[in-house]
Amino acid sequence: MRQDQFTKKVIGCAIEVHRSLGPGLLESTYQQCLAYELSSQNISFELEVPMPVEYKSVSLDCGYRIDVLVDDRLILELKAVDKIIGIHKAQLLTYMKLAQIKTGLLINFNVRKLTDGIQRFRL
Repeated sequence: MRQDQFTKKVIGCAIEVHRSLGPGLLESTYQQCLAYELSSQNISFELEVPMPVEYKSVSLDCGYRIDVLVDDRLILELKAVDKIIGIHKAQLLTYMKLAQIKTGLLINFNVRKLTDGIQRFRL
């Protein structure tokens, strides 16, 4: 499946979660429901993937976690906040760089219409 079709399918799963739940819940709730939707579509993923920091040839576990790593080629950074700010974008871009994953989606579930809360990033 091409990357655009794949990403579109993942976004469809997120939209289904938002359509069912709406805004106002915790990020962890959206994460678990999205995991259910991805599973139902037979899309492989991992939750809370450790993201070590390489410093001077040493891998350090600094507590960073990728919210959802989809099929080892797409990072989902999930939020449930009033407004996306620069640090949220920087967080996703840094995870993408560290994991050497070229595509990421920043998804804020705390919006009226989910398509307004999705931002796509490419390295």
